[in-house]
Amino acid sequence: MVRRILSVVLGVCLCWSLWAYQGRSQASGSVAEGRGGAVATADAQATQIGIDVLRQGGNAIDAAVASAAALGVVEPFYGGIGGGGFMVIYLKDSDRVITLDSREQAPASAQVDMFQDPDSPTGAVLPFFPNRISSGVAVGVPGTLLGWDEALRRYGTLSLAEALEPAIALAEAGFVVDETFAGQVAQNQARFAAFTSTQALFLPGGALPAVGSRLKNPDLAKTYRLVAEQGVNAFYRGDIGAAIVQTVQHPPTVARPPFRVIPGGLTLADLDRYDVRVRPPTVTNYRGYTLYGMGLPSSGGITSGEVFSILAGFDLGQSNSGPADLANRAEAWHRVIEAERLAFADRNAYLGDPEYVDVPLPGLQSADFIQTRRALIGDRAPDPVQDFRAAPGNPLPYQRDPSPSLTRLPPVAQSPGQSGTSTTHLVTSDRRGNVVSYTFTIESIGGSGIVVPGYGFLLNNELTDFDPTSPHPNAPEPGKRPRSSMAPTIARSPSGDMLAFGSPGGSTIITTVAGIAVNLIDFGLTLPEAIAAPRISQRNGGTTQVDSSLEQTALGQALIALGHDLEPVPEIGAAVGLISRPDGSITAAAEPIRRGGGTAMVVER
Repeated sequence: MVRRILSVVLGVCLCWSLWAYQGRSQASGSVAEGRGGAVATADAQATQIGIDVLRQGGNAIDAAVASAAALGVVEPFYGGIGGGGFMVIYLKDSDRVITLDSREQAPASAQVDMFQDPDSPTGAVLPFFPNRISSGVAVGVPGTLLGWDEALRRYGTLSLAEALEPAIALAEAGFVVDETFAGQVAQNQARFAAFTSTQALFLPGGALPAVGSRLKNPDLAKTYRLVAEQGVNAFYRGDIGAAIVQTVQHPPTVARPPFRVIPGGLTLADLDRYDVRVRPPTVTNYRGYTLYGMGLPSSGGITSGEVFSILAGFDLGQSNSGPADLANRAEAWHRVIEAERLAFADRNAYLGDPEYVDVPLPGLQSADFIQTRRALIGDRAPDPVQDFRAAPGNPLPYQRDPSPSLTRLPPVAQSPGQSGTSTTHLVTSDRRGNVVSYTFTIESIGGSGIVVPGYGFLLNNELTDFDPTSPHPNAPEPGKRPRSSMAPTIARSPSGDMLAFGSPGGSTIITTVAGIAVNLIDFGLTLPEAIAAPRISQRNGGTTQVDSSLEQTALGQALIALGHDLEPVPEIGAAVGLISRPDGSITAAAEPIRRGGGTAMVVER
């Protein structure tokens, strides 16, 4: 009865929310201070739904799932039930952090040559865009929905049906198309138009959705309702699953698609055998902070942890004394850049699904190995012509393996890989002190570009996160989960504050999370300042990507003088975060500008 009353109240709250929040961040800001719990997401309506759940007695896990389901409606090109993700949860009562892995999984038909061009006499790989990403063969078994169900059953107070109710109402009522949404459709117009179901939903009549128009998704409302009534088996063993399989094996293309669409081999058996993994978090100590992250098959926690471990040997805080200390600030960011370069070299060489790969983690995380990597950082950037790409280190001498299956370095093909820049991140907290940091995705913006006909959601293209080369720890295999860069993070400060933050952005997620942490811990920025600050991203390449505003600043010019080749890009990540303090006060923050800005709210101001 209590749950039913809560559901009714949530429905009433949502009706008000739909009228009060007609566009992204129009009625709410990117920073909120208060008590009683908080939510920060990329969208005002999704944030409001999470706050409504908290106000009616739900906990941080309930709010995270309800907000995520709403984001599947209003942010369908970033995440949804056609994809997967990683959730990091801090449980206050037991003072522990756990993680849920709902990453997409390769079907039994997966093989190393799955992305080969069937018309190529040399066996060349299909072009990444649009052929590789817009295909049935790119679709991994979705894990998001089962992840929501698992989180609620283990740690929530609502059922999945109750958590989905606000999103069902939102999908039926629709939302107002803003410039960001319309721009994403325009960006993908050619490949969306290749599929009849996608065209019908996002390009009605063949036209782009107008800014200010209302977009409804009754098919997604129907899908959510089926799951609410029948449980997750409707998705993994029932009619929805059958529709997914049909879509992957026989993509619903128009009569003459503008590019070749390769069908995939995903089956109902692949959906049936999918399961969520409950894994221990990665743990990194950095200047008195304890940072908890996502372990393999995500590389986020391990790679950012290596960055922090390398940086721990340098004093970066001296660089925050203002413009007069420009040389010190440039030196500090130079070290951050080079630590990222080295950590990505090791990531690319060794990390993969731990159920398939013998990853030398003890060696990679040993203090002596870290010291060998730190010693490679000089006073200037590497020569961009000779050695800008760092070689991976050798961690094997720094670990003792009682079952030495790995006694020499594997002959790994060094491939930087390609990944989508989609994904979305949210954070929640409640009055009990629980905290959630959750990143989920459908990979590229718009995923595979294929909407499941009659069900209103896009399928992922997550299998393009595999490296299509062999041997490689991230090579495709049946049942394997592709290596991810998602890095949902929870941190405990020396004073007992619990912080949660994360970002979308493909492989730039790792450097975004590292940059936010450095800004907070080393440079003393507030959480809103750390999220809004210009971004710097080095992923073991020739150039270091930076926000377009950074290159011409004094800091940018100082980094160039140190030998760094800066590549301005329009956007790196779109983060959200919160701080929950022992006294019950909370600060929540979202991007003020990137991706149109996000929204942060608290239960009580």
